[in-house]
Amino acid sequence: MSFALGVYGGLTRLVAPLAPWLLHRRARRGKEDARRLPERLGRPSLPRPSGSLVWLHGASVGETLSVLPLVEALLTADPGLGLVVTSGTLASAQLLAQRLPPRALHQFVPVDTPAAAQAFVAHWRPDLAVFVESEIWPNLIAAARRAGAATALVSARLSDASVRGWRRVPAAAGALFGGFDLVLTQDEATALALSTLGARDDGRLNLKLVGEPLPADGAALEAVRLAIGDRPVLLAASTHPGEDETVLEVFAWLKDRPDRPLLVLVPRHTGRGGAIAETARVQGFRVARRAAGETLDATTQVYVADTLGELGLWFRLARIALICGSLAPRIGGHNPLEASRLGCPVVSGQYVENWRGVYAALAAERAVRLIGGAAELAAVFAEALTDDGALRDEAARAKAFAGRQGGAVEAACAQLLSLRRRAP
Repeated sequence: MSFALGVYGGLTRLVAPLAPWLLHRRARRGKEDARRLPERLGRPSLPRPSGSLVWLHGASVGETLSVLPLVEALLTADPGLGLVVTSGTLASAQLLAQRLPPRALHQFVPVDTPAAAQAFVAHWRPDLAVFVESEIWPNLIAAARRAGAATALVSARLSDASVRGWRRVPAAAGALFGGFDLVLTQDEATALALSTLGARDDGRLNLKLVGEPLPADGAALEAVRLAIGDRPVLLAASTHPGEDETVLEVFAWLKDRPDRPLLVLVPRHTGRGGAIAETARVQGFRVARRAAGETLDATTQVYVADTLGELGLWFRLARIALICGSLAPRIGGHNPLEASRLGCPVVSGQYVENWRGVYAALAAERAVRLIGGAAELAAVFAEALTDDGALRDEAARAKAFAGRQGGAVEAACAQLLSLRRRAP
């Protein structure tokens, strides 16, 4: 073990007694599930299934949704396989409860203290631990390796800041990244950066490029379609604070058109729905809020769709979708292919560093619009409301691109299953 990893382990052992207090405080603020706090301390709430087991971990909504195609591929390739998927946020847990197949279990990831990591691994005894993107937890990874599990880093992506940080502790980076039995990176740049940290390079896999179209409840879809009628829908998907205000500013220029467009705002965090609706009302819009059961009718100008797991419904109805998290720095954007798989044209801001490979690929296909501010967004929205032929062509190219990505998951699945070794 390197000196830096030893220091990290010692510090996390020292602060471990504070973990229950911090978790209960987060639960009081609505950031943790109070009923499942023991999971965060390494005390699982479900029994381990018999037989071989693979543990997959992703941080939050984006990473855990991206891993679903890999979950399906693993279960198809080995029908007797046990799977446990961990994540760290309430929203990801709620979505996985809806989307995971019955044979895949969800648990909250334990805090990265030596004791919690050891307890988690001792219970689940994984044959293989798979970490997605940039989720690097030294104690959890070390516990899995000590227990005899193979470890893999897939769809790997590290920010430039993370790479610079790891380069300051080269021995720790070498021990951590060099110990992975399989490393599949999202792109060549990440592969090169990880190789300087001691990681192997086993090929490319970008889980954000693959997946099935988001589902939609048929009855809900038909009910909303009837309520909207022939009005065109402008969608702002996965909004963050500040973005709703920008979109409302743009919509103020378009709301009085004869075709009576409807703006749908889908907040990334549903708890913001009430505040967004109030902001829109103060600005003079006629507003309805889905989570509050407010009626969407012909007079509604802004509809706040603050429910979880319904983006598939709105992508099916929208004339165009603004993929948010992209209008200001430090968020990094969200997945444009969720809209593209459903044939919905996509526009995005320029701050998409977390999805730069996906956006670069779509740009190469002439299949996405990137805008620099409110005026450009207004122009694209107006184009969608008038003559959207060019946008439909872009959406068709994006959908075709998304459909070509599936083979990479099957190849990665075979590589992962070949790694399994029985933990003691």
